[in-house]
Amino acid sequence: MVTDFDTALSILENRTRRSILEHLVREAHYPLQLADLLGVSQQAIMKHLKVLEDAGFVVSEKVPSEKGGPPKRIYAITQSFSLRLDLGPDLFRAEHRQLPQGGPTRLSSRLPEDALSVAERVGTRRRLPMAEALTLLSELNDELDRLDAERDALIALHQQIKQKASRVVDDTFDVYEERQLAHVLLEAPRRPVDLDQFCAGMQIQPQRAEEMMDTLRGVMMRQIGAETGTIIATSDDRLLPWWLAKADPK
Repeated sequence: MVTDFDTALSILENRTRRSILEHLVREAHYPLQLADLLGVSQQAIMKHLKVLEDAGFVVSEKVPSEKGGPPKRIYAITQSFSLRLDLGPDLFRAEHRQLPQGGPTRLSSRLPEDALSVAERVGTRRRLPMAEALTLLSELNDELDRLDAERDALIALHQQIKQKASRVVDDTFDVYEERQLAHVLLEAPRRPVDLDQFCAGMQIQPQRAEEMMDTLRGVMMRQIGAETGTIIATSDDRLLPWWLAKADPK
């Protein structure tokens, strides 16, 4: 089961559930263990574990009791994912990203160059001495910190560009729905706008949305012309950015 962003956020907003997961990522635990560690009743722990298991965050299995009693249920983590939320003026990015599967060799094609040596040193080994693991993890933590700092800077630059474009949008379009369509375009410039979804969200007719899209195309073509001092002219078979190309009504 793959958890979506909203489900994951709803589950992780609870501090006790986050604490349970913090312990389970290290090793599997029994409910009574978690209750003692967190200072919460076993009944409450069981309720949280059920939420986590229903959402696919954890799995459980029955294991024989060490003291000869009835089998006991033990819980372990199953999913590996990353949640990202960027929020600010002209900035909203919410992503649920599944982490790639596979060992170090398989991951090598997706790793930054500075991390390749770590993957090579790990190789196909199933076990690592703790001292060596500490060294490798320290190197990866440094690389993650660097990448996070770069990402923060990219997000900030993205936000600043959106803010500057938003001022033009506000000055150019008097109609609220037209401004909203412009913002949808700015939020995903490489992906065609889903006009059906936009119509449903804005509660407008498809024809009206098409008219607004035509208006946006005209504005952007005039902006390109003013910026470059040229007009856009091309053959029928020349690919244009999707937002400049108008579908044939036939």
